[in-house]
Amino acid sequence: MAGQTETIIAAILGDIEAGTLNPGDGIDEQALALRLGVSRTPLREAMIQLETAGLITRLPRKGAVVFRPTLEEFLAILEVHAKLEGQAAGLAARRLSKEHAENLESVVRACEAHAAEKGDDDPDAYYQLNMRFHEIIAIAAGNPFLLEMIKTNARKLMAYYRARYQYVGAIAASAKEHREIATLITKRDADAAEKRMARHVQFDQVTAMDLLAVLG
Repeated sequence: MAGQTETIIAAILGDIEAGTLNPGDGIDEQALALRLGVSRTPLREAMIQLETAGLITRLPRKGAVVFRPTLEEFLAILEVHAKLEGQAAGLAARRLSKEHAENLESVVRACEAHAAEKGDDDPDAYYQLNMRFHEIIAIAAGNPFLLEMIKTNARKLMAYYRARYQYVGAIAASAKEHREIATLITKRDADAAEKRMARHVQFDQVTAMDLLAVLG
């Protein structure tokens, strides 16, 4: 039973991360059960766990939908996420291993190459690089509890970060900021890395309103 519940959760999280499920989208529980070959009991348990984590909401007559924040909720989540990401960057600067440093340099170069060669094209591919950049830093921080908190918050914001790269010049700006953050981390400047990362993941209120409008 526990194994089926974890399979269902992983499938829904995978759909959120891939952009197959976006904020406000309904989750067809019957279709999901058929797709995964699971019964209703583990499906119900999976929905309870995802609702507890704040990733889905149950609405009258609509059932389970992917969490869609109000502007106030969005800004509040973003404020927390910026603190978590900043803390991860600061810890990574203090704890960076040779392997993590090499992985970080590799993904930053890939971000720069995308910006130089493709410009604003293929934002979904760049978004995957962006996710990898943040994941490497969170892992390098060496705190599994912090890593899990970042992942949970990031899943509530993924659709909006993905949409952000549709804006002209956003990819080039992001790649430049990634290089700045990576440089501070590899220089072991923990305070500066923490502050730079926190600024990097933030949106101003106008941009937040635009993104919320774009995603309905």
